[in-house]
Amino acid sequence: VQLQASGGGLVQSGGSLRLSCAASGRTFSRYVMGWFRQAPGKEREFVAGIKWSGGNTYYRDSGKGRFTVSRDNAKNTVYLQMNSLKPEDTAVYYCAAGYAGDYSGKDYSRLFYNYWGQGTLVTVSS
Repeated sequence: VQLQASGGGLVQSGGSLRLSCAASGRTFSRYVMGWFRQAPGKEREFVAGIKWSGGNTYYRDSGKGRFTVSRDNAKNTVYLQMNSLKPEDTAVYYCAAGYAGDYSGKDYSRLFYNYWGQGTLVTVSS
């Protein structure tokens, strides 16, 4: 299984970036694809997630209203569109896959994510 994250970079405050996560190696139909981030000196935190089958999404407060997670089934790729970026969004962003199975809850941060990509650095300058 491979998750390949890309799209990070340097952007000014208020700008936008779109991160991509290309997934391969297995079928992810019963998985949630999550985006996490880890800022320097801080713990890793969940940002957003999307259920591969059905496309239901969940956002933590840090991304609500500014970030949009989506997926392209044909390309086996998940995206995180980030708008109105702030310096506090600076972090390494990771995509991950967590088995959802029959999970009916809305909070995808509660799942166990067992497949991880390598991370892509987002730097927002003030």
